[in-house]
Amino acid sequence: MDNSVLIIIAGGKSSRMKRDKALLPFGDYNSLAEYQYKKFQPFFSKVYISAKNNKFDFSVEVIEDVYNDSSPLVALVSIFETLTKIDELFILSVDAPFIDVEVLKKLKEEAKKESAIIVADSKNGIEPLCAIYKRTALPFAKQMLQKNRHRLQTLLEIVSTQKVFFSDEKLFLNMNYPADYEFAQRF
Repeated sequence: MDNSVLIIIAGGKSSRMKRDKALLPFGDYNSLAEYQYKKFQPFFSKVYISAKNNKFDFSVEVIEDVYNDSSPLVALVSIFETLTKIDELFILSVDAPFIDVEVLKKLKEEAKKESAIIVADSKNGIEPLCAIYKRTALPFAKQMLQKNRHRLQTLLEIVSTQKVFFSDEKLFLNMNYPADYEFAQRF
């Protein structure tokens, strides 16, 4: 995956957690964002973090949202508008600490050339924030933003999307609530 780019999405409101998930201490790191960044950095040519601003206490390149709204779709459009020479990238949510490089490798290995999005799928459903997005999806994403439609799920429905199934749904546990965070820290 040497030539691949990974973007960790860390710009959410964290309303259910009641504090910024990306900045929660995790493992031996000061923040979940740093944990995710350091975990994946060795496997990609470049790792960025997408957020509203650079709120991190470690050295990382941040792609800031170029729109006022807050949503993963805003992040996706901002990323492609910032990285104009990148045609394909991995997107991963900051709050999914159990996803490992093997998951992302499988997405890459099974990707079909004609698919605009290659997304992880499990018994729990599809994971729009564990996926490969291609620039060919950008015009559709921009149209959705213009119509104030922010659900990534909708984008997946209107472009050529390939699902890659994973039998271990525990990989995709994310931390939305304080109890989820406490559970994740035990592993």
